[in-house]
Amino acid sequence: MNDEFKNWLDSFLNFERLPTKNIFWLDTIEWLCAQFGDPQKSAPCVHVAGSKGKGSVSRMVSSILTESGKKCGLYTSPHIKDFYERVSLNGSLFEAELYQAAAREMQEKIDALKNGALPSNRQITWFELVTLYAFLCFRASKTDANVFEVGLGGRLDATNIVQPKIAVINTIELEHTEFLGDTLEKIAGEKAGIIKEGVPVLCAEPTSAGVRAVFEEAAAKKNAPLYFADELLDGLEFSYEKEDDKYFMNLKMSSKLFNRPLKTRIHLLGKVQAHNAFLAAAAIKLSFPEISEDKIELGLKNAYLPARFETIKLSNSAILVLDGAHTVHSIAGTMETFNALFANDARPKRLLFACAADKDVGHIAPLFKKADGSPVFEKIVITKLNSAKQSDPQKAAAAFKEAGLNYQLQEDYLTAIKDTVEAAKKDGAILLATGSFYLAAEILAGEKV
Repeated sequence: MNDEFKNWLDSFLNFERLPTKNIFWLDTIEWLCAQFGDPQKSAPCVHVAGSKGKGSVSRMVSSILTESGKKCGLYTSPHIKDFYERVSLNGSLFEAELYQAAAREMQEKIDALKNGALPSNRQITWFELVTLYAFLCFRASKTDANVFEVGLGGRLDATNIVQPKIAVINTIELEHTEFLGDTLEKIAGEKAGIIKEGVPVLCAEPTSAGVRAVFEEAAAKKNAPLYFADELLDGLEFSYEKEDDKYFMNLKMSSKLFNRPLKTRIHLLGKVQAHNAFLAAAAIKLSFPEISEDKIELGLKNAYLPARFETIKLSNSAILVLDGAHTVHSIAGTMETFNALFANDARPKRLLFACAADKDVGHIAPLFKKADGSPVFEKIVITKLNSAKQSDPQKAAAAFKEAGLNYQLQEDYLTAIKDTVEAAKKDGAILLATGSFYLAAEILAGEKV
């Protein structure tokens, strides 16, 4: 849409491309927003953090708000196909003119800043500018409500200057330990940093008693009403449905928050997505109680995200399953869903895998085996990610070898994608591509499928 603007952004320090310590703080984004009249305060909002599932919950909340008649801005990361997916309206892109006007406004003012003007003479980061850009777009569009997904952690994330109607914290896992801490409790402490004075906070079922205690202590310090999903959920049932090689999940949820059980059919698949749907529905009921059960059901039904167990029909009865899962817990969930849908399917099963250098491949690789120790996939190809993300395919290959899995290592990711997709089409296979959203983005780019 505007390559000049994206090139300008790319001239700033980008953690996504090159993870760097000691570049997180809030006073820079606070100062920048003040120069633009605090656009982050333009509409009520929902703030969503967590190690996994925060993107799904954010999209579901946005979809529900949209179905309830609100003009809803959504800020998420990373993008899959298009940079502007990060800053969207009601599940679609804004008009090009609005993006361009916000870009001009921001570039002119940022470029005019004198050296040393920023707090502590710091560098502005790419993510701070993209977050500011979202604030400006949403204000210019006069949105009724906004949903902000945390980028990394929470406490020092650039989104953490919003004052939300509710803070939502999804599942906590060991991730980005170099930056967030090496225990679940330390990571939970970073996520709990989005809890604001007197603002309700909704947490997914804690992964440990220690994590629960971290949230309880943080909420108490801020006098914030605290809710845990496992204490609110009375019943959750889900089943899968196939329609023309597209798969759906039927969902039924019961809670004292709802006037009746919610029943809907959603595009997103898996037990994890069922729990994400409940978290989104509960967040709406706690922050926008006037929204009806009918609108919540419709919003969940219409919520869609690419590369979350997305099934793409290929030629010759082949299927590509695209999933951006990249942690031990999330890939375990991906395999649980994959086996539930395809364990008894006679078609050949293939795996294309690539992940970022910091991922726990030692514990991920064994997840691609059956309970009896045999491989789920008859062919496995390991590749690297594109230059936008650091990866270590040799480390991944060593983990697969240690797990007793046969694999082919193809470090040229474009060749790996082309060859595995073409082979799947030729053999009528089910191909799972997983390990990173960057791999998913590369597969979807340029119509490779």
